[in-house]
Amino acid sequence: MNTDLESNKGKVIPATKRPDGTWRKERRVKDGYVPQEEVPLYESKGKQFVAKRVTGVPVGMCPLLAAEIRKEREKKEKAKVKKETTNKATITTTTTTTTTTKPTRTDAKDSCDVTKLTNTLDTALTLGDAQDIDVAKQVKKLRKKLREIEQIEIKIQAGDTTKLDKDQMEKAKKKSEILKQLKQIEKKLPA
Repeated sequence: MNTDLESNKGKVIPATKRPDGTWRKERRVKDGYVPQEEVPLYESKGKQFVAKRVTGVPVGMCPLLAAEIRKEREKKEKAKVKKETTNKATITTTTTTTTTTKPTRTDAKDSCDVTKLTNTLDTALTLGDAQDIDVAKQVKKLRKKLREIEQIEIKIQAGDTTKLDKDQMEKAKKKSEILKQLKQIEKKLPA
């Protein structure tokens, strides 16, 4: 919109013709008026923050895994381009008719070997074997049972046996068995 016209009344937006042939009236505007089309769009603080820190890694994804996927994808694309150029060269030399090869689209799942990536991620994060993780879970469960038994024993010593169930009393009796299991499992764990 052109607001350059100035009269003795101030700035004026001139009259314009509509597509149907009718005319819009001219409008007076105050100094500093900005037409609606020229007002910049509002951008929230969150959107501005995200725009500044675009890293190319999806939220929650490990950067190491993303880098491995990116390398694998680049290797596949280079090999694909090289293969297509050799295929086109052989097709044009062997046949006289024009044949075009349509590049096949590969999904992200096919573009990288998932097992290879998980292996590199495991080594990067220095996680132990799955057996070590299972043993650690068992130790955690047994220690939790011991804590519960200790709480039950505290209630027994305080004399609150009326609030305890049969199951809780039986659990308290199994303390020695749980301690034996815990010692056996801890011997299996590496230092």
